[in-house]
Amino acid sequence: MRMGLSVSVATGLYGISFGALGIAAGLSVLQTQALSALMFTGGSQFAFVGAIAGGGAPALVSASLLGIRNLIYGAQMNAAFAPRGLTRLLQAHVTIDESVATSVAQDIADEQRRGFWSAGLGVFILWNLFTLLGAVLGNALGDPKTWGLDGAAVAAFLGLLWPRLHNRDTVAIAVASAFVTLLLVPVLAPGLPLLAAAAVAAGMSLWLGRRATR
Repeated sequence: MRMGLSVSVATGLYGISFGALGIAAGLSVLQTQALSALMFTGGSQFAFVGAIAGGGAPALVSASLLGIRNLIYGAQMNAAFAPRGLTRLLQAHVTIDESVATSVAQDIADEQRRGFWSAGLGVFILWNLFTLLGAVLGNALGDPKTWGLDGAAVAAFLGLLWPRLHNRDTVAIAVASAFVTLLLVPVLAPGLPLLAAAAVAAGMSLWLGRRATR
């Protein structure tokens, strides 16, 4: 739960940036807030407002490509927790990068569940609060990068990833995925480099697992 709350604070702070960018892109405070409450997947939200600000880019396509990863997360978390009824709907809504990463970083089933919910609900609450703050303050904040907010979410993910790099295979997978992402970001549409990196990670994991079995 401590890990989940820490990730929530780091990610939630970045919501100020999204709120300010939403207003700068021409959205109203209500529209910007609705994106955080209903879409609630940071990468897709930034792609959406970025495309709108760019003037006519396929915002929905860019946002959807980045959101595809949530399908994989959803299947994984559904199999792990087997939610029912309204809990299933709530779990689906808070199944995001942060909640899944916090969950899979734990080794005990009960801790995985606590990590998922503490990060999922924590990020949802703080992300929406700080989105509202950023939208209301708007351009008064200036460039969010000057406050270091653009690095908060990245730092949180590195903190989750680092303890998992406990042998040469996991390090190799991480390095290869990072390399593919950096290589493809300048040439592919938003979302596709992440999907390619995920495919590389899955393929390498499968290959290394079979090699270890042999």
